[in-house]
Amino acid sequence: MLRLIVAIFVALTPVPLSAMQSAARDFTFASIDGGEISLAAFRGQPVLVTNTASMCGFTPQYDGLQSLHESYGPKGLVVLAVPSTDFNQEYADAAQVKEFCEVNFSLTLPMTDITTVKGRDAHPFYQWVRAETGFVPRWNFNKVLLDGDGAVVATFGSTDRPTSRKVTSQIDALLAE
Repeated sequence: MLRLIVAIFVALTPVPLSAMQSAARDFTFASIDGGEISLAAFRGQPVLVTNTASMCGFTPQYDGLQSLHESYGPKGLVVLAVPSTDFNQEYADAAQVKEFCEVNFSLTLPMTDITTVKGRDAHPFYQWVRAETGFVPRWNFNKVLLDGDGAVVATFGSTDRPTSRKVTSQIDALLAE
């Protein structure tokens, strides 16, 4: 009887997310274009993951994200935008988000579908980042920089512009490896 109780307890005990996935490359996102974006496809490349919103005071940072995509993309950086309604400043419809970004910012960088980035319903990637580093986006345009192995190298807040020296120095260091 004791074995049965122990077996049931073990079966019902959740495995910590960090034990299930050891690197960011283990995650996929739904793409705003349909299909999936697998971080495994970016193995060996640094990735800057940014939660975004269309109706935020930081929305002009899309220009900086696109600039990084254009200037650092050929060197290996992947810039991934993750639209989120968590802070009530994003359209509820992915087609609207995509159109807004194309019309206003001419975005060509990869973009996920609308994604939850905080709380118990957060996307597994953001749950993993929280488990690994304690970092949770506190507002739109928070950034997570991953190295080519999928480990978190740095996190940045909303006020850290994508093209700031604080961000680009970290990217430069990763690309120099």
